Amino acid sequence: MAEETIARRYAAAIFSLAQERNAVEPVGRDLAAILDAISSDEGVQRFFYAPVFDRTEKAKIINDAFGKAVHEVALHSVLLLIRKRRERYLRDILKQYRALEIESSGRESLEIVSARELGPADLDALVERLSKLYNKRFVVTKRVDPELIGGLRLTMGDRRIDGSIAGRLNELARSLSAN
Repeated sequence: MAEETIARRYAAAIFSLAQERNAVEPVGRDLAAILDAISSDEGVQRFFYAPVFDRTEKAKIINDAFGKAVHEVALHSVLLLIRKRRERYLRDILKQYRALEIESSGRESLEIVSARELGPADLDALVERLSKLYNKRFVVTKRVDPELIGGLRLTMGDRRIDGSIAGRLNELARSLSAN
């Protein structure tokens, strides 16, 4: 919980700076690019996240690698994380930053998990119906999970609707075990 609070505070500060410079999208993209570069190699990950390596050396490598290629807000944010020994929060900060980005655009995140691949027409109809029902616009992510057996599981912000067969079977099992 404390880690989430720390990540949210950093994300809010970074987002605020990005908004002041009209660079919300570029900063988010560049933070993601830095995280992807760090995550792409196990040795780089170990170096970046390990507290035993010198902060000055880490900062120099990040500055040399990304100094001219990324937005200054993204670069200085990562350098600040290094100085404060909070590099491990970068992934959570980016997640919180994306949530702020979606929220500021007046949209909400919607994750659709289905047992099989949904066709474009079905997906569009579902999103349109949910948009009208909740009077919101959504940023949609979708994935397939065959373990659902059938149906859908929707996650809208902090709300979850489980209309899957697996969810109903789990509910039935809990009900039977409670009796």
